[in-house]
Amino acid sequence: MTVPAPSLLLRLSASSLFVLLMLCSSPAALPAAELRLFIGTYTGGESSSKGIYTAVFDTATGSLSKPELAAELRNPSFLAVHPNGTHLYAVIEISEGEGRGSGGVAALKIEEGGRLTLLNTVASQGGAPCHCNVDSTGRNLLVANYTGGNVAVFPIADDGSLQEASSVMQHEGSSVDDARQKAPHAHSVNLSADNRFAYAADLGTDRIYVYEFNAARHTLRPSSPPAALVTPGGGPRHFAIHPSGKFAWTNCEMSMVVTGFRRNERDGRLFAIQEISTIPAGYNGRRSTAECLVHPSGRFLYVSNRGHETITVYTIDQESGLLTYVENEPTGGREPRNFFIEPSGKWLLAENQNTDTVVVFTIDPDSGALEMTDVRIEVGRPVCIRAVPAPPQQ
Repeated sequence: MTVPAPSLLLRLSASSLFVLLMLCSSPAALPAAELRLFIGTYTGGESSSKGIYTAVFDTATGSLSKPELAAELRNPSFLAVHPNGTHLYAVIEISEGEGRGSGGVAALKIEEGGRLTLLNTVASQGGAPCHCNVDSTGRNLLVANYTGGNVAVFPIADDGSLQEASSVMQHEGSSVDDARQKAPHAHSVNLSADNRFAYAADLGTDRIYVYEFNAARHTLRPSSPPAALVTPGGGPRHFAIHPSGKFAWTNCEMSMVVTGFRRNERDGRLFAIQEISTIPAGYNGRRSTAECLVHPSGRFLYVSNRGHETITVYTIDQESGLLTYVENEPTGGREPRNFFIEPSGKWLLAENQNTDTVVVFTIDPDSGALEMTDVRIEVGRPVCIRAVPAPPQQ
């Protein structure tokens, strides 16, 4: 399928546009009895991982096939799927030397059976690239570089390969924690459903940077105002936008707080409306959140907690965007990272990095609460899951 013409996109509301883009542009959103999963990992050291792994997830039964190596790569931690489902992109999360470091980004073609063929790699324009997303037109890959603190745009060629960076936005500044916030550390970059704005959460500066995005020109430019702030010392890490486009949230890694925002759909601005803890009162262990994702229905928000080893569940008030705590569900392992909610919203798959497991949970459709199943697979140091529909013969 192709993305609707720009003239049509301009006439759609944000909520209608979200649904349309999901149907037309996101292969993971298409109805499928089985999904082909790709699992990004950390390699090297004591890890048993050699790169990106693939498995098939049955959305009817919740079963997972045994993972197989799809491509050998060094530290392919975070992944992004092209809207047409034919290509996969992976950050190469390494940081060596000074300045912008030596991180990379890889373009891979998805072959039969989930095998991946490496097309090319390019320098990420920073060290420790840790997050990436393809825009809805499929023309660009956006990458966040933790070391060096910037976000970069990479044009995607017709054959799916990556061109050199066309736009690099350098973050500046620091915040109150001398150990972790002496410099900018871009930790994620996400796009609005209408493809007009990019949001970059920066742990080092306690800011969510807002950029105007031009897919045709492959460029970013600062919006006005250029950023929204969180409470100093929070360390915003990832960012999630409600399907309606009216609200958004960031999980603050260091404070274990979620900051909620009201979002202006016209100019992309963010207005803070709530701070809520991800952990119960009295917890004195390690504090580090990892991921936040909105349920496909828009009714629930989920956040993973490292140290506490849980996923926090909240309900979302559809009128105000305010969160209400539901539960902390243990992930059945240590160091939960990214997690994957399959498109129908029935299942959540959590990656436990330090116990080398991917665990399947059911999602209660009324409360959003999670319940662990007995389905799990072993993958060395899993970090991120992305999916495409699996062909019927698989």
